[in-house]
Amino acid sequence: MSHYQTALEAAEEHLLALKSNGVRFLDVRAETLFDLQQPVPEPVDLAAPADSARKTREAAMAELRGRALVCLKCPHLANSRRNVVFGVGDIHARLMFVGEAPGADEDRQGEPFVGAAGQLLTRIIKAMGFSRESVYIANILKCRPDTPGQTAGNRKPAPEEMKTCLPYLLEQIDLIQPAVLVALGATALEGLTGKSEPIGRLRGRFLLFRDIPLMPTFHPSYLLRNQAMTEKRKVWEDMLQVLDKLGAPVTEKQRAFFLKGP
Repeated sequence: MSHYQTALEAAEEHLLALKSNGVRFLDVRAETLFDLQQPVPEPVDLAAPADSARKTREAAMAELRGRALVCLKCPHLANSRRNVVFGVGDIHARLMFVGEAPGADEDRQGEPFVGAAGQLLTRIIKAMGFSRESVYIANILKCRPDTPGQTAGNRKPAPEEMKTCLPYLLEQIDLIQPAVLVALGATALEGLTGKSEPIGRLRGRFLLFRDIPLMPTFHPSYLLRNQAMTEKRKVWEDMLQVLDKLGAPVTEKQRAFFLKGP
């Protein structure tokens, strides 16, 4: 029932009550009589603005993706890449992960975090109670850093490369407007904030980036190299803080992950 219809029925009930109490005449202002003669207003679709905003965001993200896919700002990267790795996930997500750059697997598939480190990140996301599809994942660099003379391996993005590519990521962040950002590794944090301190010194406490809480943590590849339970627990403690910041429920089982037994 519309607010107008509810108000109309309440007015009718009030008038009937006055009539039953012997009231025969009412003083009504001319302005009120004029208003009563106007057509019944159309019901307002309260969902329409939200739907419109979603469509606008989706159109803007599609336009941004189109620009990124044909980017030639770094000719050496454009010449060596197989695919531009734009980003993946829900563009309406409350949680966004940012890595440094695509590796060989990502360059081949055109999707971030699909190699061994990506599979570990997916398991972390699931342990948090989310799915890979319900968050958003992107990188500082949209192209794999070229490795001339090398048949395998990766290299760290150069500062100039990160500076050139960063505007694409900033547009993604501004469009998605996540409630929390997670920077995966020192390079991702440096690309976002310019901070070049070791990630071990910065992880575990929130920073503020574009008015969004930003949690720095170790890159999943670090956990692949260092299987110590203490290091896994550090990353998990960072994710517990992220869950608390999001207001997401956390079970006692989740809080106990990677803790030594009695």
